[in-house]
Amino acid sequence: MIYRLFPFLRWLPELRDASILRGDLIAGITVAAVLIPQSMAYARLAGLPAVFGLYAAFLPPLVAGLFGSSKQLATGPVALVALISAATVGKVAPPGSTDFITYSILLALMVGVSRLALGLLRLGMLVNLLSGPVVGGFTNAAALIIASSQLPAILGVASEPSDRHLQTVLNTMSSAMVGIHWPSAGMALLTGIILRVMRFRLEKILVAVIVTTAVSWFFG
Repeated sequence: MIYRLFPFLRWLPELRDASILRGDLIAGITVAAVLIPQSMAYARLAGLPAVFGLYAAFLPPLVAGLFGSSKQLATGPVALVALISAATVGKVAPPGSTDFITYSILLALMVGVSRLALGLLRLGMLVNLLSGPVVGGFTNAAALIIASSQLPAILGVASEPSDRHLQTVLNTMSSAMVGIHWPSAGMALLTGIILRVMRFRLEKILVAVIVTTAVSWFFG
């Protein structure tokens, strides 16, 4: 019962081994290097200041590392949840306002309490009732929405948001026809080239983050 309540008691003594400690430190630095810019981008997807992404990136992995039941499960903000949060809160408060931030925090708290209750009641089995095609359709649709939602940032244009995602994409393309911000497009192209060239290397995302951050800093 003690190990179930406090799983970290199992792996904490392993850190006495220098090789394990060194591997964990390298893994932590790698995850942080990727998670920091990624979470800041997710915050922008949610319509929040980038710093809120850092809050969401710091606390969940810390709690999951100490009390999580899986060593392999990634924990932290994800793009789809950020989009859903922005769409939900956007109906009750204008994006960028103080009320928008307040309601976003309240929504996160409500979802967290709900998920905690589902976990304590052992209701995770409800996910098994979802059929494969439903999960596949949801996943594929999420991928398309996430990718297309990045078009304004990739092209460096401002588009008028719409209740329908497809209309928002069309508005973005219309703005792009007027003029593309070429430094933004060049940065996106550089990232794509790095990922393509290093597609078989595990550190491709880390390299892309380091290179694009350096280029962004160098050119101001």
